[in-house]
Amino acid sequence: MNKKGKASAAGLLVAMGVVYGDIGTSPLYVMKAIVEGNGGIGTLDKNFVFGTVSLIFWTLTFLTTVKYVLIALNADNHGEGGIFSLYTLVRKNGKFLIIPAMIGGAALLADGVLTPAVTVTTAVEGLRGIPAFYQLFGMDQSIIIYITLGILLLLFGLQRFGTDVVGKAFGPAMFCWFSFLGLVGIMNFGQDLSVIRALNPIYAVRLLFNPENRLGILILGNIFLATTGAEALYSDMGHVGKRNIHLSWPYVKICLILNYLGQAAWLNRAIDSGEYTEVENLNPFFMILPESWLIFGVFFATIAAIIASQALLSGSFTLVSEAIKLHFLPRLKLVYPGTSIGQVYIPTVNFILWIACSLIVITFRTSSHMEAAYGLSITVTMLMTTFLLYFYLIQSKRSKVLAIVITSFFAIIETIFFISSAAKFFHGGFVAVIMALMILFVMSVWQWGNVIEERESVEVDLKDFIPQLQELHLDPTVPIFQTNAVFLVPRMDGDLIGKQFLYSILDKKPKRAKVYWFLNVVVTDEPYTQEFTVDTMGTDFVVKVQLFLGFRVSQEVNVYLRQIIQDLMQDGRLEKQPQRYSIIPNREIGDFQFVLIQESLSNDSELSHWERQVMQTKLFIKKHTTSPENWFGLEYSEIKRETVPLVIGKKPRIPLRERENFHPHH
Repeated sequence: MNKKGKASAAGLLVAMGVVYGDIGTSPLYVMKAIVEGNGGIGTLDKNFVFGTVSLIFWTLTFLTTVKYVLIALNADNHGEGGIFSLYTLVRKNGKFLIIPAMIGGAALLADGVLTPAVTVTTAVEGLRGIPAFYQLFGMDQSIIIYITLGILLLLFGLQRFGTDVVGKAFGPAMFCWFSFLGLVGIMNFGQDLSVIRALNPIYAVRLLFNPENRLGILILGNIFLATTGAEALYSDMGHVGKRNIHLSWPYVKICLILNYLGQAAWLNRAIDSGEYTEVENLNPFFMILPESWLIFGVFFATIAAIIASQALLSGSFTLVSEAIKLHFLPRLKLVYPGTSIGQVYIPTVNFILWIACSLIVITFRTSSHMEAAYGLSITVTMLMTTFLLYFYLIQSKRSKVLAIVITSFFAIIETIFFISSAAKFFHGGFVAVIMALMILFVMSVWQWGNVIEERESVEVDLKDFIPQLQELHLDPTVPIFQTNAVFLVPRMDGDLIGKQFLYSILDKKPKRAKVYWFLNVVVTDEPYTQEFTVDTMGTDFVVKVQLFLGFRVSQEVNVYLRQIIQDLMQDGRLEKQPQRYSIIPNREIGDFQFVLIQESLSNDSELSHWERQVMQTKLFIKKHTTSPENWFGLEYSEIKRETVPLVIGKKPRIPLRERENFHPHH
């Protein structure tokens, strides 16, 4: 298990492997996108080159270093980071904060589909610089697509093994990658030290008004690609710990800047020589490599692209699992493959991301087309994070003026980036927007459905039904249903439980049992909680249990229940349940039947047309996601499924009246 507060050499390496992948592969395509966006090398001058590196440097400084590494990483929830963790910290400030949290989360998940597609395709396209490859395949893009699809299949197939295995292997590889970036940068930058001037912010400001800059302020849409990994860095904090990120980021940033300076030095030489003005799809990243290094460079870039995609996937799994626990999304099967806190693998999400990534590679074909789609939705997530950070700063007893100044500063920068990226909408940005809207639709339906259920659900006081339950429990005329009948109750407020559970016991077909169990699972914010409360309500045949389980603990309720029943029997609070027929000698715990109640919306529900549609959509989604027996680890237990009508609101009285003067024929 990672100790969140402690830094270690191993922790620093895992941080390199898991957290910086996305931001660490930006040099592969940022300068390429800027040069192509302006119309090729022939359109550039040296001030343009200085200006682009200056914009990249100051964007990385303000957005990544100041906003995320220095401010956002402090907004952690028991070591977990990301927009949903931030939301859980500030949600008591107002119900409306759920809106930016859901929008930001949906946009970040949508961007997760584009990162693997862009980075892997760009790296594989570098193969064209190798003469032997070029002679065999020339500019044939199909071979690039096949290789990319093969790599993506391998990457998504590795996910089930967890980021522990991956982090240990990828950490040293990424450390070597950043060192390689820095070294290659120095080799080129050392030949033209004048590019150090690019760190002067004056060049950044001048570029935005430079007539040579054909895109004007919209160039920021491409500059922004240099910092898209910042949000993933915050989401992945739970995998490696804040301290490890604080200590490793300076090295990562220096290596990135050295590489951008090296690319700038090469571009300046290319502008002077004029020999590359006709070359299409020119990528300065591969051009700065000595020719003998090219095969190694492409191989290394591909490995780094796989690792970048891994960082994004780890972040996506963490985000979705948090969204499930916050009731933003339906339950999906969660697997905890690693030993470190916060590591989770979600097979359904992995499969959907793999299909979506592969479709994007097949549809867009070239990395240039994908870059046009990339970055738009992440600006939305960053804006939403900034909005929530304002409430976090206020909550942390910072002065209101300081909170407004800090968050307004970031909001202005991000809004400019958003407008610049929005210009890409028709060039492919719409793909990320459509995906974000689809995710947001599911979240909205789920959340709205929860609100309707909580508002309208009919709960009854269990105490009022104890006499009836006692009578049924002792009634010899009713055949015994089970020794222990267990009902999984989604909400338990004092003695109040959903009416449908008592309807199932008393009305549907009376269920006679030795003990009726009403079990409610509460997921806590702490990762490893394993606690319970129990109330027998003064009886030996009704037991209310609340299980408090951490977000990292698997919810195998039958295992916990057997332990609780043993404790209650030892304390004399429950009678022993000797079994006449059993392979276990002197067995004292009886058999169990878990009654799982599925709800179908009753026609008697009093809902508006829209609310009825929302509830029907929610129940449809629920039917097609993980079943309660999978979620609660009951696959090998005795289960009875029942469908009860979900009546929401009061039953409307039907205007039916008796006919007058009606004489039946005899």
